[in-house]
Amino acid sequence: QVQLVEYGGDLMQPGGSLRLACTASGSALDDYAISWFRQAPGKEREGVSCISSDASSTYYADSVKGRFTISRDNGENTVYLQMNSLKPEDTPVYYCAAAIYASANYCAATTSGMDYWGKGTLVTVSS
Repeated sequence: QVQLVEYGGDLMQPGGSLRLACTASGSALDDYAISWFRQAPGKEREGVSCISSDASSTYYADSVKGRFTISRDNGENTVYLQMNSLKPEDTPVYYCAAAIYASANYCAATTSGMDYWGKGTLVTVSS
């Protein structure tokens, strides 16, 4: 069983930077691809980014490409989401999720394929 916890949510001004962290307990994250999702009130959960278990593959949604960077530190059992040039539309709750795939170089930010979820951290971007 993997317990995921997200950290780092905060109130930020547009244009600012924030780093979210997803840590795990109960199991090492080495074998898991990790994805970040976000969900605004009344909207579907959106896949933002993912990183494969061997860190060789990453994915970014068009809405965050060039502004967000995902990375992982297996030694610290943590995956990070660096968010730069924040916009008000980056505001909602961010969740991390873990999944095991047959290929270590694969990841997919799709809600249906996740094995474990964190409870989320709130990011608010407002002037």
